[in-house]
Amino acid sequence: MSSPTSTLSAAPRSGPGATAAKKAKVRPGGRRRTNGAAYIMLSPWILGTVGVLLLPLLYSLYLSFTQYDLLSQPHWVGLQNYREMFTADPRFVHSVWVTVQYVIASAPLKLLMALGVALLLAKPRRGQGLYRALFYLPSLLGTSVAIAIVWQGTFDVNGPFNQFLNLFGIKGGAWVSDPSTVRWVIVGLAMWQFGAPMVIFLAGLKQIPRELYEAAEVDGAGTWRRFWSITLPALSPVILFNLVVEMIGAFQAFTPAQLVGDGQGGPVDSTLFYTLYLYQKAFTEQQMGYAAAMAWVLILGLSVLTGLLFWSSRFWVHYGD
Repeated sequence: MSSPTSTLSAAPRSGPGATAAKKAKVRPGGRRRTNGAAYIMLSPWILGTVGVLLLPLLYSLYLSFTQYDLLSQPHWVGLQNYREMFTADPRFVHSVWVTVQYVIASAPLKLLMALGVALLLAKPRRGQGLYRALFYLPSLLGTSVAIAIVWQGTFDVNGPFNQFLNLFGIKGGAWVSDPSTVRWVIVGLAMWQFGAPMVIFLAGLKQIPRELYEAAEVDGAGTWRRFWSITLPALSPVILFNLVVEMIGAFQAFTPAQLVGDGQGGPVDSTLFYTLYLYQKAFTEQQMGYAAAMAWVLILGLSVLTGLLFWSSRFWVHYGD
């Protein structure tokens, strides 16, 4: 004989619980139909990624191992472009050095400018939104051709900057035609467009609990001590993000080097940035295979530097619990 308990357990379930259990079951055919609809909706993005990003990327990798002048078929040469780049092209080495100097100068100074203005704008004051919009405006304009031309004219021999210096009896120089100063003019343009990292710093400053500053004030910590012991550690993840973004952007700088200088890397190759030299190889000298190899060296170099930054972050970046 079966017990009442076993009889009850073997009986079919009914009621609201059974109905919910039936609804929770998903038929394989229904799941396939749902997935198919999802893939159909995502197909424009998938086709765009494959056709606009992935295939050109792989094709450029193939071209980096060829000789290609845009007019004839690519000719396979193996690693010849890479060997020539590092052993027989002094202008390539010089372009790397010029770009590294620019990155080392522009990225930290831009972040310092952005952090300083963010600290000033973090405190509530009248017209705060207007000030933020005005400081962000240069970044909104971007490094366009018009902005670069205006910047070049500003620091020309007869430009507004020299006229401003003349008011104080200071004789201005030929800033954009002097090899020792033209690069700093371009660095100044990068610093002027500090709005994007400033906004990110403002968002990070809002996330710092006010209780930490109040406790530090009770303990007698001054302004500098609070900044060094509370603000910087709390902002370190934001600093890492901004540093990575600005470093990558600085290595890709092209328009300022082309328009603020003489367009050929001068004067005396002082503005021969990596991207400008890549452009010359591709479209002036029609060495597209060599330019593709330079592009892949840039990608690998940025990947290594970004990896080193993330590796070093374990020593100076502090994440909250």
